[in-house]
Amino acid sequence: MKRILTSRSTLLSLTASGLLIAINWLIFIWAVNNGHVVETSLGYYLNPLLNVLLAVVFLHEKPNRGQWLAIAIAGVAVLIIAIDYGRFPWVAISLAVSFGLYGLAKKKIKQDASVGLFSETAVVLPVALGYWIYLAVVGKATAWTLPAPMFFELLLSGVVTALPLLFFARAAARMSLSTLGFVQYIGPTIMLILSVFVFKETVSPVLLVGFALIWTALIVYATASIRATRLAKVS
Repeated sequence: MKRILTSRSTLLSLTASGLLIAINWLIFIWAVNNGHVVETSLGYYLNPLLNVLLAVVFLHEKPNRGQWLAIAIAGVAVLIIAIDYGRFPWVAISLAVSFGLYGLAKKKIKQDASVGLFSETAVVLPVALGYWIYLAVVGKATAWTLPAPMFFELLLSGVVTALPLLFFARAAARMSLSTLGFVQYIGPTIMLILSVFVFKETVSPVLLVGFALIWTALIVYATASIRATRLAKVS
């Protein structure tokens, strides 16, 4: 922790990553509560493509031909999904950009994952407390006014949110950003399933075709990555 406080670049990076993940959470929570679960799924499908772009531009990573093919297939799929959606998917774009930049920030931070997550939370805490005080002043409901069972569920949701972020930070330190992005296709697929079977949102046939293309891209990318790893071991 002392190293963080004495390193201006690390402190700025952790501040940026804390604010980015807070923005991502706020947009995600608003979208889910207002019936935009399918669009949140689209946002996290966009994120791996953005991760690859950020990896190439800022980290000078070089995808091989198979990985570029996968990226192209996924790009076509996302374009189909966006056109079928019928309007500018600002929720999806905002989620993809904020989490993509968060991943880039985590990649650049050379810090233990748990310490980094604690630091990010410390950055966001004053903002959260300020908003909580504002709600109390204007007389709006806060977490403290919830029934005990619901308040306990809210606390558990914090744990459920924090653990994946901790695992993500550890993975970001060990994997290339582009590969890390493609692994994240698992999350939005689960969101899509929830949106259809739990939240009863409508999914068009065109949207299903787009998602099928994205999973095809994921298989192509995984195959190309495994082949590249085996060739590197042989050489």
